Amino acid sequence: VGEIESSIPKTWDEDDNPLSSGDKTSFSRLDSTPDTIFYADPRFVEHVDEQAVESMTSYISDRLLQPGESVLDLCSSWTSHIRPGKVELKRVAGLGMNAKELEANKSLTDWTVLDLNADKNVKLPYDDESFDVILLQLSIDYLIHPLEVMKEASRVLKKNGKIAILFSNRLFLSKAVGLWTGSDDIEHAYTVGSYLQFCNGGFTDISAEDLSTRKQKGKGQVIVGDPLYVVSATKG
Repeated sequence: VGEIESSIPKTWDEDDNPLSSGDKTSFSRLDSTPDTIFYADPRFVEHVDEQAVESMTSYISDRLLQPGESVLDLCSSWTSHIRPGKVELKRVAGLGMNAKELEANKSLTDWTVLDLNADKNVKLPYDDESFDVILLQLSIDYLIHPLEVMKEASRVLKKNGKIAILFSNRLFLSKAVGLWTGSDDIEHAYTVGSYLQFCNGGFTDISAEDLSTRKQKGKGQVIVGDPLYVVSATKG
């Protein structure tokens, strides 16, 4: 088992909760202006390199999604990394910050603009148990109310549904929370796992996986290009 995979405890207790200290700096950011300003202009770019994009697309399209499922792409943009024609999905709903990006996303069947950081009592605009799968790609590091968002994600996820949170160490530094910017990749995986564990969303089977492209084998392995990781869980 690699370092990322072993970063998630087999069992958790409250002492494992990095959020229990009440340290307000954990979710403070260098740029605290409203995110609506930062995301006002569309960005039609990938935020990780080509290899990481392919790893993300392969994981989502070839391993995670099944035909006929309803999918919610949280913090969505102009691409959901769902390979066209690979999986026939019932619904792909996108929730993001920029209307032009969402409008350009050919995977989406419907989309909504909503700032998840604007209100701690965030409410996703979907009915209970609406989705089989929830995706959250390259955005978990920007959430200032992650427990509330994860609990809402659980509400709109069907029983036995899956959530997959993909992340790298590439980011808009000014908009990432302090808990993230001061940590390494292993700590990031643990933090994401703790969000799922301590949000009171009933998530089970929390696990982490290293999706990075590597060269060589064994202990000599090194990451080629941008790293990529996923923390996933099932709604119990």
